[in-house]
Amino acid sequence: MATPNCLILWVLLIADTVWTQSVRQAYEVQDPEDWDVHDDFYCPRECFCPPSFPTALYCENRGLTEIPPIPSRIWYLYLENNLIESIPEKPFENATQLRWINLNKNKITNYGIEKGALSQLKKLLFLFLEDNELEEVPSPLPRSLEQLQLARNKVSRIPQGTFSNLENLTLLDLQHNKLLDNAFQRDTFKGLKNLMQLNMAKNALRNMPPRLPANTMQLFLDNNSIEGIPENYFNVIPKVAFLRLNHNKLSDAGLPSRGFDVSSILDLQLSYNQLTNFPRINANLQHLHLDHNKIKNVNMSVICPSTLRAEQDAFIHGPQLSYLRLDGNEIKPPIPIDLVACFKLLQAFII
Repeated sequence: MATPNCLILWVLLIADTVWTQSVRQAYEVQDPEDWDVHDDFYCPRECFCPPSFPTALYCENRGLTEIPPIPSRIWYLYLENNLIESIPEKPFENATQLRWINLNKNKITNYGIEKGALSQLKKLLFLFLEDNELEEVPSPLPRSLEQLQLARNKVSRIPQGTFSNLENLTLLDLQHNKLLDNAFQRDTFKGLKNLMQLNMAKNALRNMPPRLPANTMQLFLDNNSIEGIPENYFNVIPKVAFLRLNHNKLSDAGLPSRGFDVSSILDLQLSYNQLTNFPRINANLQHLHLDHNKIKNVNMSVICPSTLRAEQDAFIHGPQLSYLRLDGNEIKPPIPIDLVACFKLLQAFII
């Protein structure tokens, strides 16, 4: 009768041994030479792989100087705030599913980016390279890319053809770099057919960037040294709705004859410029920032947009302005009562 009991104990022992070996194979740290990036359980020893989020790989704040091999299952890769200087091809050779890469706050230079390292990522949608050491926009980039974040680098050059194949890009952030007017050619933005947001605030521009993509809806150019806007400039970007030109050097003489009488613009920010007169605006405009200029008076014959045709139902009630800021100017009271009569929808008026 002892034999069956011994047999049961032997089977349990074998099963326990096999289970223990399986667990060790899945979770024990392996020698780098034995890593298999195709293994569903593989996780680089420098990183964290949350069991509840198996397509994400967290390697941020680890003091890394190199990018570890990326498992084939990964969609979201977090490598921010490390000491990484280069982006070679090899760590990404099996990462064919990547959609999101965050490499903010590293030490990456253009020389450190291997030519095919990024373009081989055929499904990549979001690329974050903020706060690095880049001196030009990296190229080539994958055609699939939808957002490119390059804020706070040292970018002063955009090589010809950089954006020519990026027809899926909707957001380009180049704020806080070292861009001058000579960084742009007439065809610099050619290919960006679906670009909607362009941010070039905090650069060293003296002129408006040329030939922007026709679908641009948000244009941010704050904190430059822009002195004027060419005549008919907004004809090229007929969908622009949000325009920020705060902290520039715009004067009355530098504005086009129609001013900002552009039907698509809903939010216009012109704070901290050198305007002495209220610029022309369109009846569609909803938010207007004119604070901290040199405006001395409020001329209602210029300020109040001309009445639109009654058949345009959206504007039966006249101008749509609901927010107006005029503080920090040289305007002396009283404010004309016609101002309120013109802008019947005004909810906030700061002076």
